Amino acid sequence: MNYVKNSTVLLLMFLVFSSCKKSSSSSGPSQTAPTDLVVTANVSTNGSGNVTFTATANNAVNFGYEFGDGGIASAPTGSTTYKYTLVGNNTYTVTVTATSSSGGTLKKSIQVTVNVVAGTPGLVWSDEFNVDGAPDPTKWGYDLGAGGWGNNEAQYYTSRPENAVVINGVLKITLKKESYSGSNYTSARLLTKDKFSFKYGKIEIRAKLPSGGGTWPAIWTLGSNINTTPWPACGEMDIMEHKGNELNKIYGTLHHPGHSGGNGDGSTLVISNASTEFHNYILEWSASTIKLSVDSQVFFTFANNASLPFNQNFFVILNVAMGGTFGGAIDPAFTSGTMEVDYVRVYQ
Repeated sequence: MNYVKNSTVLLLMFLVFSSCKKSSSSSGPSQTAPTDLVVTANVSTNGSGNVTFTATANNAVNFGYEFGDGGIASAPTGSTTYKYTLVGNNTYTVTVTATSSSGGTLKKSIQVTVNVVAGTPGLVWSDEFNVDGAPDPTKWGYDLGAGGWGNNEAQYYTSRPENAVVINGVLKITLKKESYSGSNYTSARLLTKDKFSFKYGKIEIRAKLPSGGGTWPAIWTLGSNINTTPWPACGEMDIMEHKGNELNKIYGTLHHPGHSGGNGDGSTLVISNASTEFHNYILEWSASTIKLSVDSQVFFTFANNASLPFNQNFFVILNVAMGGTFGGAIDPAFTSGTMEVDYVRVYQ
């Protein structure tokens, strides 16, 4: 009897242990869902159909968008720009799914009303700088080296993160005082050459500029045929140049044969807080007219025609130089300055 009793007890214990083990192994890892999902939409009022969405949530690593017209997108940072194309005033239900690192999800829907006007220029290329780290290599390359290609500048252009990096939705091009490869300053010059170019349209860059004597930030474009048609025959359109020695004075200039160097066609505009606030620097370009503006205030208009080099594709350049023929005298107390770029957008 004792043998049978003991065997029965052992059998019951084995069954209980097996049951517990099976239950434990089938439960799987816990999935913690995000919380406090907030979705906002900034609808363009120019009839282009562009809407910039921003989503935030606690414990979220990705946001999936369903735009209500069949379009979808994935946005790790929560921000994305979408273009609606149906002409007229239409309302869409946009659903955002926030996902945590463990796979938990949280959804929220909002409604957006978008007015699309036929023939309105639409967004064809942009960089919103929403992914931290190095600038997107599919969109940007680098010019590397010293001297400023004839401008006697003091910086050495690098591709290091110390000089060009995306942080918290902003591209930061930083000019630093440091010894590097025979130069006393370092910086970066980013360009879309061989990656993106455009002919006619509107380009808008939202940026905050560095300060300090000798600093020379620039937002500009060059003719894509520069390899076979040397400057200035390739054409150059300077959307924004700024001297730290002339704080808040914005230069806009076009260079072409007979109008190179200091003989360019252009004008200036004095604004407030160029180095402490973001401003929109804009080029509007057609076969007949080129306009430069800051925050929609036009300060230079140029009559384009078929004899000029401004009727071909151009690529975009962002850089911060130091000293040279335009930047001028360098403040010996200068240590570091940064041009911050919120976005670059091209419309056609």
